[in-house]
Amino acid sequence: MTKRWIAVLTMLFLALGFAMLEKTRANVPASQETDKDAITKLLLQQQDAWNRGDVDAFMQAYWHSPELTFSGSSGISRGWDGVLARYKKAYPDRAAMGQLDFSELEFHFLGPDAALVLGKFHLKREKDEPRGTFSLVWQRFPEGWRIVHDHTTAFPEKH
Repeated sequence: MTKRWIAVLTMLFLALGFAMLEKTRANVPASQETDKDAITKLLLQQQDAWNRGDVDAFMQAYWHSPELTFSGSSGISRGWDGVLARYKKAYPDRAAMGQLDFSELEFHFLGPDAALVLGKFHLKREKDEPRGTFSLVWQRFPEGWRIVHDHTTAFPEKH
């Protein structure tokens, strides 16, 4: 009888352990889904702002701080003002801006208040169609999620 009770108790503890593990796993993705939705919404707002030609509105998803960084083919831009100036220099008018489309977004949560988002961009312009990839480091602030670092790489044009 003792072996039987040990077996029953062991099975009971295993069942409880698995139930607790499943409950824990179920809670994490739910909060991450909410965060993923919030970040996706900001990316769609950025895309819409860009396609209206509104660089200032596009920049609202970025952390408004001198510590913001942007890495690209022209080097590193620092600070919110520096990143804004970089965008306005590289894209001085609607023709240069074209129509922006983000795709293939991948979300990797680094903790409850940090995420890495990988994706592709495509600009459709009259004379060309630049494409490339980006990695965005997002951080949660009291005002919501903001990009704290952007690394964007354009693919070489095909001839």
